Amino acid sequence: MNTSKLIIVAVGGQGNISAARVLGEAALASHLPVRMSEFHGMAQRGGVVESMVLFGEGKSYCIADGDADVLLGFEPSETLRAAKKCSADTIVITNTTPVPPYTVALGKAHYPDMDQALALMAGRVKKLVAFDATSLALRAGSALALNMVMLGALAKSGAVPLSPDLLQQTIEQKTRKQQVEVNLRAFRMGLEAV
Repeated sequence: MNTSKLIIVAVGGQGNISAARVLGEAALASHLPVRMSEFHGMAQRGGVVESMVLFGEGKSYCIADGDADVLLGFEPSETLRAAKKCSADTIVITNTTPVPPYTVALGKAHYPDMDQALALMAGRVKKLVAFDATSLALRAGSALALNMVMLGALAKSGAVPLSPDLLQQTIEQKTRKQQVEVNLRAFRMGLEAV
């Protein structure tokens, strides 16, 4: 099996690490070799959080620039920031709801024009799926379910070697019991959105 390389980018509090953990658990349950690494910026202050998940044989835990098969972005400006990991063969799935950094809130920086930036990105990757995942998470019952919406979209895309059924089963078994119902609803909404 070829290695499939996924990078997940988000800001602190969006559930990036939980999503990566669900993917890793699902891969282990299906006896698929998997390696993961994480980078936590100032996550508790809304900073960048990156997870890299590599499915299949290989030795690396990191994804080089231009080498990602899939970029899953929970926040659109973080998706743009990670664009250097993409190539013309990369599938990009991104939430379109911004979480402006504190520098924007203070008026010291400007948030990029997302429509224009995502249009440019679409012309440089194999496929771009951009949708308002935050509103779906809220409809599912919690803004904290954004990560499950994004996993649903990822599962539907077929871009990783894990079936939607396996991911749903892993969510049922490996997420907090009091959040399972909302998580599953959010996951299904992500499946339907793509």
